[in-house]
Amino acid sequence: MTQQTIITLDLEGVLVPEIWIAFAERTGIAELRRTTRDEPDYDVLMRGRLALVEQHGLKLPDIQEVIGSLRPLEGAREFLDSLRATCQVVILSDTFEEFAKPLMAQLGWPALFCHRMEVAPDGRIVNYRLRQPDQKRRAVQAFQSLNYRVHAAGDSFNDTSMLLAADKGFFLHAPDNVKAQFPQLPAFDDYAPLKAALLAD
Repeated sequence: MTQQTIITLDLEGVLVPEIWIAFAERTGIAELRRTTRDEPDYDVLMRGRLALVEQHGLKLPDIQEVIGSLRPLEGAREFLDSLRATCQVVILSDTFEEFAKPLMAQLGWPALFCHRMEVAPDGRIVNYRLRQPDQKRRAVQAFQSLNYRVHAAGDSFNDTSMLLAADKGFFLHAPDNVKAQFPQLPAFDDYAPLKAALLAD
């Protein structure tokens, strides 16, 4: 029997714009432009973000307002739909349930594994809660334990453990500093060649 394939994709930078960069542009807080492309340690990155949000008196609804104005990257919905017509696709993201809903609606509600925010009644973001550490790699390994072959794509440092654990892993839209550290991972800048690589046996 031919082994079934699941495709796992990162969200931000692969299918939708970087949420924190958009929020930085809206608020004028340049330090919020740092993403997982710049900082490999996700906890360091998130603690810095939450400190800045608190310092500037911003709350979850302020971020959600910006997210509501975002649209998927050009061609992302068509790319995702074409993959889902062939095999199962799961989005493995280090975003948060409180952020993702408007974007998931525009992408046709694909399966999303992500994290949650801890939010006070007044909308202040108190903390963030990881669903589990290194959840992208662990999800890939769980799918493999169910006898799925996993093909994966991402763009940042926080995707590399997923890409290396997958049976096939690829970069899409990755910056040069990330690609340089992981030359063993093929890199693409357009959906068409990535789709061909993901669907290849």
